[in-house]
Amino acid sequence: MTRSLLGALPSRKGAFLPEDDTVHETTRPRLGDRIMAAVNRDPRTAPHGTRNDALLAVVLAVAAVCGALFTDEARRPDALGWTLLLAAHVPIVWRRRRPVLVLAALVAVIVPYHALEYNHLAATPVAYVALYTVAVTGRPLRTVLTGAIVLGLSTSVMLTVSTHQAVELLRISGWIIAVLFCGIDVRYYRQYVASIVERAVRAERTREEEARRRVAEERLRIARDLHDLLAHSITLIGVQTSVAAHVLAADPERLDREAVAKSLDDIAETCRTARGELRTTLEVLREHGLPDTRGPLPGLDGLPDLVAAARLSGARVEQDLRIRTDPPPAVGAAAYRIVQEALTNAVRHAGPEPAVRLRLYDEPGALRVSVTDDGTGPTPGGTPGFGLVGMRERARSVGGTLDAGPRPDGGFEVTAALPLTMGEGTV
Repeated sequence: MTRSLLGALPSRKGAFLPEDDTVHETTRPRLGDRIMAAVNRDPRTAPHGTRNDALLAVVLAVAAVCGALFTDEARRPDALGWTLLLAAHVPIVWRRRRPVLVLAALVAVIVPYHALEYNHLAATPVAYVALYTVAVTGRPLRTVLTGAIVLGLSTSVMLTVSTHQAVELLRISGWIIAVLFCGIDVRYYRQYVASIVERAVRAERTREEEARRRVAEERLRIARDLHDLLAHSITLIGVQTSVAAHVLAADPERLDREAVAKSLDDIAETCRTARGELRTTLEVLREHGLPDTRGPLPGLDGLPDLVAAARLSGARVEQDLRIRTDPPPAVGAAAYRIVQEALTNAVRHAGPEPAVRLRLYDEPGALRVSVTDDGTGPTPGGTPGFGLVGMRERARSVGGTLDAGPRPDGGFEVTAALPLTMGEGTV
């Protein structure tokens, strides 16, 4: 609808498509589309306006001369009449810039022309063009006042010359009023088209902003997933590698091959798990189907594996899981990732063989998560990571809250409250 209202603009031929370098010849707009484009366009912003108005003035002047020549000899203009008639067409060149001044200049020239009883029809088209320009570019109140002033002034001048001519002017004033209201109608139509275009542009901008917001949210989600996956797996691999290195270096003469083999098997199993989760994430990234396709979400049933992995890394984990109702998948995934990151941080920062306590229980309307350790926490002055930020974002993504910080009696604590009922806008 908007495209049909706006019309089509002439386009260059031979546009190149960068994909295949194929030359495509664009179709020229139809005559009706070009006419509608000219009608919809504001005359004050139209390209080549002065040039077009100069051509319009010439055409109107030629038509006026022809109209004055083909009339009875008594009403044909003399030298003064021709001067006034042609001079009335000169201001039309600037009608777009100063429509009211142009109309005033035209009235100042054309009133004496009519008062001297020259051919009235010859000067009518240029007067109508000036009146139309005032109506189409100004506010309706100004247009009505301008029309009333022009009619009143013209009638007053005619009354001083001839009462018959004054009555004749009033008789044809309907044409003047029609031209003015035609200009007002075109002005309102252009405003209507402009409002449609503005709404379309605003809607398009809103869609683009929404698309950018979705892309940013998806990038943040992927960054969180990759951080949780890689940080957890790399931490476990690092701890298990340290165990294997310690076994190898502790007593080379009495090498515990079984312990070394177990550490290496743990490393291989961690690598396989990380590779599988990374493959799932990459498959989601390459998915060309629905944008909400995210693959299977981890859930609370995966918590025992996290606890087992933390214990293999040397942590003494005590778990207390009391869950009576199944939370929504997104809440379960958020709780899983929070526990995963909290256990990873405990293994990395709490020192050797930390005591970790995991509590997970539900209460009316909320799922409570608590992970505490007896370690020293992150090293002061170290490079800050994204673990705590990611956990808070996980909690906020489902409408929950998360607190993390040192405990008064030593150690570190992470607590989260996640709603069991998903509200609108949560993912």
